[in-house]
Amino acid sequence: MQPTEIIEIMIFVIVIVINVIILIFLKGNWRKIGLILALTTFVVYCIFLVARPFWIDAQIDKKVELLESYLEEHYPKEEWTISTVPHRKEGFKNVNQYYIGVVFENEPEVTYDYWVESKNNIYQISYSTKNGLKELKHMEKLNE
Repeated sequence: MQPTEIIEIMIFVIVIVINVIILIFLKGNWRKIGLILALTTFVVYCIFLVARPFWIDAQIDKKVELLESYLEEHYPKEEWTISTVPHRKEGFKNVNQYYIGVVFENEPEVTYDYWVESKNNIYQISYSTKNGLKELKHMEKLNE
């Protein structure tokens, strides 16, 4: 479970507990209104938990499309493979699902990680390699 998920669950539990504590002191119609509010909050949170993975997938797809056009512009004669974090599978929960990995065909032992915010804000944030390469062919400078 990611830290953001733990924080979200804690906030949800705190809101429900505060609502239930307030319900103890209310009488009549106010208690019914508070109960409806607590149930509505619970249903909205359940919908959020179900819809969130699909929302993340849609965002990642948009970011991959932006990255592909960025790579075509900056490396027009290159071939590459793009990989994303399989955030729905076990073992990948601690990896940021918005990191997009790129492996260039002429440099297969290096994976470059990109961060995509928008069409004009695409950054190469890191790289990983099995070999201790001194010169990386596709290493980008911060000012590019």
